[in-house]
Amino acid sequence: MDTLTIAVFAFTYLGMALGRVPGLKLDRAGIALLGVVVLLGSGRLEVREVGGPVDVPTLLLLFALMIVSAQFQMAGVYRSVAARVAAAPGSAAWLLLLTVVVSGLLSAVLANDVICFAMTPIVIEGIRRRGLDARPFALAIAGAANAGSAMTVIGNPQNILIGQLGGLDFWRFLLACGVPGLVALVVVWLSVRWVWRKELAATPAPLPPEPLPAPDGWQTVKGLAAVVGLVLLFATPLPREVGALVIAGLLLTSRRMSSREMIGSVDWHLLLLFACLFIVTDTFANTGLAQAGVERLAEMGLFPDHLAVMAPLMLAGSNTIGNVPAVMLILSVWPTPEPGALYGLALLSTLAGNLLLVGSLANIITAERAAAAGVTLGFLDFARAGIPMTLATMGLATGWLWGMGWVGW
Repeated sequence: MDTLTIAVFAFTYLGMALGRVPGLKLDRAGIALLGVVVLLGSGRLEVREVGGPVDVPTLLLLFALMIVSAQFQMAGVYRSVAARVAAAPGSAAWLLLLTVVVSGLLSAVLANDVICFAMTPIVIEGIRRRGLDARPFALAIAGAANAGSAMTVIGNPQNILIGQLGGLDFWRFLLACGVPGLVALVVVWLSVRWVWRKELAATPAPLPPEPLPAPDGWQTVKGLAAVVGLVLLFATPLPREVGALVIAGLLLTSRRMSSREMIGSVDWHLLLLFACLFIVTDTFANTGLAQAGVERLAEMGLFPDHLAVMAPLMLAGSNTIGNVPAVMLILSVWPTPEPGALYGLALLSTLAGNLLLVGSLANIITAERAAAAGVTLGFLDFARAGIPMTLATMGLATGWLWGMGWVGW
């Protein structure tokens, strides 16, 4: 038994759960990279073997989608939309509904992490200027971003990974996950509205008359054309990552937007985290311990190919090591999952991320961006609405997957 490789694997995923190493400013990406360094330094992994376990098509697709999102960010679309949401007339409950709808629907096509990063400080600033408690709105951004991103195969990193490794069709994925994703948005709004009803009973103060930020019209049209082009290319035999790279390449050939800035907007830390986790999990899989564990679980009827195991496993995994690492770990030892099981894995791992603040990267990003804007969204603040919304949405999603025959019970 290769004790060192097992120890590196355990250290890496413990780091995913903790988020950092106590006493050090070492985040998840740094922890995963350190695990790869130890494997290389100990000779358990050769330099020429490093690239083998990395799923390059998945990383290329993630990169290309980040470039598309950068187009909207640099065009000022996110800032304009968020400012209009915060300045809209109506009650606090109405503003909350607008926040949920915008965050959720944008996340379905432009990735939830980016939406949370871009929208949170602007919505928070506007809501605070209107004399309202901004915490339920920050929670709504994160909860809706997770729920909305569950609808499509490009909505979040774990869906992209599942879609690439399973070769899942864009439209069939939407058919399987779109309805429960939309229902989850309604549940997010109802949950936050009920739990925070005292804070949302306040009447929003009117904002002083001032022009709202407007996006760059031509660059916005280019971004919308890019999204339409992506969807059309996804319906062709062209590999999804190649089609996305074609669109990203066209966006980079701009006379007004610097390619350096657009490439700089890419979340390189997330790409590095993915690459390192691919390497660490593959090296661990080669020890044979993972395969033995899979066989034992299958014998006990505890393999995640049916909902009775998949749902609680995703709930536990997403809120300990995080939904992206949990999905990556499961896929590394799951030999031949059926498409229906992959739809369930994507949907449930994403919705499970709404349970606690640590459940998804989108939650953490929202909390950090809110803190930078002067609003503290604490662990208990998040859990108050996160727990009921997650249990409700996962229950509904489980019923949908079983009732439609996508996954067995």
